Amino acid sequence: MRQEARIMAEPFKRLFFALDCTAEQRRAINQWRKGLALNSGRPVPTDNFHLTLMFLGDVGVSQLPAVLDAAASIRSPSERLRVPLDRLDAWRRSNVLLLTPSEPLLPLQRLVYDLQQAMLALGFTPDTREYRPHLTLVRDYRDGVPEASAAPDFHLIARHFTLYESHKGRYLPLAQWPLLG
Repeated sequence: MRQEARIMAEPFKRLFFALDCTAEQRRAINQWRKGLALNSGRPVPTDNFHLTLMFLGDVGVSQLPAVLDAAASIRSPSERLRVPLDRLDAWRRSNVLLLTPSEPLLPLQRLVYDLQQAMLALGFTPDTREYRPHLTLVRDYRDGVPEASAAPDFHLIARHFTLYESHKGRYLPLAQWPLLG
């Protein structure tokens, strides 16, 4: 993550790479979430549902062309990237309720690794924690994993990955690259 943009007073954007959900997937996940009857936390707006690949943080606008070029160099996975979101979990340290895949996904991990390597060449350091794919449902969540009337059974089929800007609680897509598979 880069902080030089703030120090040097250069305009910056708060950026991250992610896989997005279709409108239909967002509606289905939101409808399923409503059935959880939650008593704590702040639901993530449905329009913000995504699966983060890499968080860049504050990026000076002068670096944006290099970030876009580096992302364009990423090789597409050789198989269709399908991410099952079939496990409900609560992460206590982060105070979030989320959906995760129950099994590791090698093509997804490879995409994340390739992104990290491309961004490393630009001076962005990857998070030191192991990458754990997830879709956040609720923030400021302080309870355990709630009972669900039906197990989550969602499948995010990624046709592209996207660079987003986080701006005033909204996630604005800036560019996207195809994942052919």
